[in-house]
Amino acid sequence: MANKRVVVIGGGPAGHDAATSAARFGADVTLIERDIVGGAAHLRDCVPSKSMIATGAALSFARRIDGMGLANVETDVDAEHLRARIQGIEQRLEQSVTQLLTSQGVTIHRGTGRLLGPNEVCADTADGSIELTADAIVLATGSRPRIPEWASIDHERVLTTRDAYPPAELPEHLIVVGSGVTGVEFVHMFASLGSDVTLIVSRQQVLPQKDPEAAALLEQNFLDRGVQLFKGARATEILRNGATVTVHCSDGRTAEGTHAVLAIGSDPNSQELGLENTEVVVDESGYIEVDHNLRSSVPSIYAAGDLSGKLPLSSVAAMQGRKIAEHIMGLHEGREHRHLDYDKAASAIFTEPEIADVGLAEAEAFATGRKIRVTKVPFSSNAKALINNDPLGFVKIVSDPNTGHVLGGSIVGQHAAELISVVALAVSANLKVQDIHESLFVYPTLSEALSEAAE
Repeated sequence: MANKRVVVIGGGPAGHDAATSAARFGADVTLIERDIVGGAAHLRDCVPSKSMIATGAALSFARRIDGMGLANVETDVDAEHLRARIQGIEQRLEQSVTQLLTSQGVTIHRGTGRLLGPNEVCADTADGSIELTADAIVLATGSRPRIPEWASIDHERVLTTRDAYPPAELPEHLIVVGSGVTGVEFVHMFASLGSDVTLIVSRQQVLPQKDPEAAALLEQNFLDRGVQLFKGARATEILRNGATVTVHCSDGRTAEGTHAVLAIGSDPNSQELGLENTEVVVDESGYIEVDHNLRSSVPSIYAAGDLSGKLPLSSVAAMQGRKIAEHIMGLHEGREHRHLDYDKAASAIFTEPEIADVGLAEAEAFATGRKIRVTKVPFSSNAKALINNDPLGFVKIVSDPNTGHVLGGSIVGQHAAELISVVALAVSANLKVQDIHESLFVYPTLSEALSEAAE
């Protein structure tokens, strides 16, 4: 086992977790990263957006400070300071990941990795090409923002998500194309920072894949904040004329602003990996087809993270990396080994209010005819929420009416992304609502709403 050689291409959450785990289990590990150790999508998309959202939250709190017995505080956005703050966070996280890898004995090559065969990899670096032989290869090259043919990105006023953390100047009026998770986070982010925002929604509601009640609450919050919604509108063209950007929609409507950002998903980075030198099967969208062990059609090659076509979440990618390392090193044999259950992965949307969910959704249960018990507690009755002057939202728990087992839940409100962890643990550990209800939570805290919803 100790002599196994593992090569990982891609240093994002999936890649660096696979590398550190395999090294800790005794493998000889080499990681190849062409851009930033820690992952471009992670450190140049996810982390910067959450950093800007945190700044927006501070501004939002300042605007409602009079409700807490304090005089109003005037605040302005310092774009240069904000940009420096984001870059500082990126650098610290990259250094932390790099130090962890090197402390585990992982060899890092800065360059581009490509397959020469099922057990051979070439690392093209600034100092030349290095050929490596491996017992197992992990492909974790992530994804990039999707750019449709009708959109001409200039990275100045017509932007992808990665151009906007923050852009060279804060938009006076931003048009967001895309009503999924990334789209609504952009709406919240820039509205909080003072921009006028228009959201183009191809469906009849924002967040069409989420709890309708949560989506409706967020949508109303957007309207209350002056966001313009173009419902049932599909963008077909983006034109720039000087300092003006116009988005044309299929129904004839147009939205005009100073900037536009595309938030319509991502495409996997499976090109130029040398897959043609192997028999790895790729689907029509470019994702590598994998089994429940994340193994491709070639036994020595694994795929993880966005490249695997599973849930595009950093937490999922990191766990995939660990599970791959266990499988490579044979740790799944002769002991209990749990495969990833993607239906039990918690997710969150960092808007205001925050939205988080896990497990079986109420709407999904109704659609399939499954009998469930749904309990809901509003934060308006929670002491801590009232103390924080932020009582918007609720906790909802879905359980089996016969056994009491927790099947899922959704939370809307302050710190929902943190609170959902309790429900996620209950779902993963097959706990009952009684287990949550009889836990002794601190008073006053938002988490008390979980206990009340489990009553």
